[in-house]
Amino acid sequence: MVLFTCLQGLQATEDFCDRLEQPVQGRKHGFLAGNLSYYVGGFHASWKPSEDETIGLTHPFHHDLRSRGVGLLESEMEGSEHTGVGNDYQGWEFYKDTRVLYGSVLIDGKLHAKPAPTRMFWRPDKMICEYEIEGILIREEKFIGSNDAAASIITSSKPIILRFEGQGFFVRHSVSSTARAKYDSSANSILITEGGTVRSRPDPGGPVRIGPIVYQGMTTVLSCSRDFSKTIAFSRGEKGQQEYSFEVPCDDKGATVSWAMDDDPAKALRAAREIISGDRRMLAAKTARMNQQLREEIPQFRCSEPKFEEIYYYLWALYLMYYIEVGKGWEKENHTQTAVNNFLGMHRYDACFQIKVGAWTRNKPLYAHGNVLTWKHLVENDRYRETPNGAIMLSDNKGTSWHSGAYGGELVEHVLGAWQIYQHSGDLEFLRKCYEGYFRKVFRKQIGSFAMNRFEVAETLIRMAELLGHEEDRAHWDKLVRLDPKHVRLTFDQRWEANGHRDFFMGPKNGMLTTNAFWSLRSKYFPREYAGGMINAWALNREEGFYGKFFPLAMAKKSMKDFSSPVDLVFGYTPDTAYFTLDGMFRQDFPGIASELTLNHLANYNYHEDWDIPVAPEAYRRDGSLFGDQYSNFNAGKILLYLEGLFGLSYSIPDEVLRIRDALPRSWEWMEVEIPVGKEPGWTKIRIERAKGFPGGTNKRITVENCPLKVRLEPWLEGKKPSRKPSLEGAAFGTADTKHGDRMAYEANVRSSKLSISIALP
Repeated sequence: MVLFTCLQGLQATEDFCDRLEQPVQGRKHGFLAGNLSYYVGGFHASWKPSEDETIGLTHPFHHDLRSRGVGLLESEMEGSEHTGVGNDYQGWEFYKDTRVLYGSVLIDGKLHAKPAPTRMFWRPDKMICEYEIEGILIREEKFIGSNDAAASIITSSKPIILRFEGQGFFVRHSVSSTARAKYDSSANSILITEGGTVRSRPDPGGPVRIGPIVYQGMTTVLSCSRDFSKTIAFSRGEKGQQEYSFEVPCDDKGATVSWAMDDDPAKALRAAREIISGDRRMLAAKTARMNQQLREEIPQFRCSEPKFEEIYYYLWALYLMYYIEVGKGWEKENHTQTAVNNFLGMHRYDACFQIKVGAWTRNKPLYAHGNVLTWKHLVENDRYRETPNGAIMLSDNKGTSWHSGAYGGELVEHVLGAWQIYQHSGDLEFLRKCYEGYFRKVFRKQIGSFAMNRFEVAETLIRMAELLGHEEDRAHWDKLVRLDPKHVRLTFDQRWEANGHRDFFMGPKNGMLTTNAFWSLRSKYFPREYAGGMINAWALNREEGFYGKFFPLAMAKKSMKDFSSPVDLVFGYTPDTAYFTLDGMFRQDFPGIASELTLNHLANYNYHEDWDIPVAPEAYRRDGSLFGDQYSNFNAGKILLYLEGLFGLSYSIPDEVLRIRDALPRSWEWMEVEIPVGKEPGWTKIRIERAKGFPGGTNKRITVENCPLKVRLEPWLEGKKPSRKPSLEGAAFGTADTKHGDRMAYEANVRSSKLSISIALP
């Protein structure tokens, strides 16, 4: 993998797609993303190979969020509990059963059926598959174009015949098929009018019923750059599914096959032919677009240990790949998603960190706003559950014509994420959209809590009200939540060492100790002395605590004997528990422990040492084996551990200040980042480094360049006492208060194009 040597100036030329290329054959299935289309190449069930990728297009699928799964049945529930049409608790991974264009190879009359790649490479823009058969090299480049059509560009070192076969939509949940296929000679394409019935379960706890397939009435188009009019054949399978096959020649000049789906047959046909005629051009455009996003839309990061760079950009690549724009029904807002199964769509819980990640992008209206506003349309139309105490609960997920029947209250955390986006942009109109008709309505009767954030949420709602000219709301929010310091402290004191669990917060009566307790450290009101006690007693404890093969286990070892279940064994380590736990440690300002445990987690969870590539699994089992989705955007919160944790970055456009409170890992010599800051975002560069100083000592230096804001520096002293006064350059600095003795704090009185602090540490 190519590493860049200089961040400044090379931002516009770095080929991130090439840099992120991974050899995945036998390790992971392939994965590609467009806007409303995805591609899964082969399939590995929970990281166990169950089907190899092969020549052609195995599992492309269209997903405009018309259904959560395989069916389009309507809910039978009444009122706001009625989930609409398309909420399906079965067939979340229907695509792994589809058979679109499975290729075989004919060489001198001998058939090589559906060969597995000799080598397969994943990149965020394309997949590369290489096959070696009887001394012949076959190469494929598979990608999804800007028109949501998928294509495979195939070349062969010697002339061969490619045989493709597939069928209309028919999966394990299918009951019947009414699909009809025809050949369009003028376009050299197969057109399939999809139809049929499937077993589906639209309501939680409800019965399985039979209804229309997710693609009912849609048109699938399959095309090729080589004429196959003389070899096309249609048939019906044993279960009535529509089958097709054709053959085409292939050589070093190549053959390209394509797939597209749409409600409009003409549009689907146009897309399939467009990607055939412009295959190389559209692939180049896809590469350029992905590189543009990774270069220009996200903070640029470097450090002295390259594998952590690779993890960082890999996580960002997945975050961007899952970006979707639908623009109809309940899906009015563009947003990111989590994975390729039931998590297609934005999940209320996942959004707690997805929103905050979006706050760090350059184009916030495009990549951030929708992550917050996507549920507003449900609220405006009274599609929610209200509890007897007045709390409004929103669905965990939704689509164009449905919302799930699983409700929860994590929306309180969204308030804090929305405020961060405002802080990073100064966009009052965005804030107005969040508050008026949305947050103001949802929390009118009750402000819930997520990891003890209720006080901060109330404070934030007050700030929003004041900024937007709703002064009358202040008294209302004050009445809902008591914010006097005595009461706030008492709220935490009453839960400390509850039910006899020493050095633990909110320990339950049943003794099931989970990382959720650590999530409360994210509150600025959490007593730091409690945080220190819990970290030392439970985070670092390998015998009874949360340190397993790596950190953190979702459940304390002490509790595992009493609470062992298949689910717990499977979700032994998860991305969300890691983010919320480690984020709390950084917020409580334990930089040494927090940075060490963060690197421990990233290196074990998000990097496969044997394969030498980054990974993003949905979970790990307790025994440390991989589980679940292989390209999971559930890992996006780790991005924040870099920016807000290791660098300790926060900034406010309205307050005109950038704050740096570093936790430079002891094992790193340096790290640097460029972030887009300002209403007209320019790139602010921050470098933090250790260099050899006087004999036996080091110089710790923080340098900030091109920042349009005033800068507040709070360097971590690493448990040492500086041997002399810090050297401050580039601006006039005033001293500032700091909460803890292991930091200094200085604030520049004016903006400066370049400023720095250098501290001599023994």
